[in-house]
Amino acid sequence: MSLNHRRSRLNIFIEPEHAKHLEDFAAHRGASKSSVIAAALASFLSPDAMDQREAAMARRLDRLSRQCDRLERDQAILIEAVALYVRHYLTLALPVPEQQQEAVRAHGRARYAQFIEQLARHIQRGRSLVREVHEEIGPAFSAPQEGEPPGSDEGGAP
Repeated sequence: MSLNHRRSRLNIFIEPEHAKHLEDFAAHRGASKSSVIAAALASFLSPDAMDQREAAMARRLDRLSRQCDRLERDQAILIEAVALYVRHYLTLALPVPEQQQEAVRAHGRARYAQFIEQLARHIQRGRSLVREVHEEIGPAFSAPQEGEPPGSDEGGAP
């Protein structure tokens, strides 16, 4: 027997569902389970396959980084908006005399219901306040990432 045709025996343990898939695949291809495993292992261990996996992983990590950057940017806008609102409210809100509190609460409930209706319409139309803010402030707040065209958001903003 020549050295090129010599093979090593290897005992492995795999999940039962993988064993079933392997058996079905080998039967469908008319090949032995050993040859299917050997081909899969050769493909997995080939330098080209490793480079492709590393490149795919790098692309995924880059995409995740851009998504995280957008989330941080959007969160900063939302935090600033809430902080400005709270400051505005606390600066302008006057104490209400006790005899007027129920009327003020009723008016507040009506305004809140109106706000919820307006928010629902806004969301149903697919509009995003954060996106509108981005459009208003333009590229000064957020420069595009390397390799990302200006104004591209990859659908990441709400």
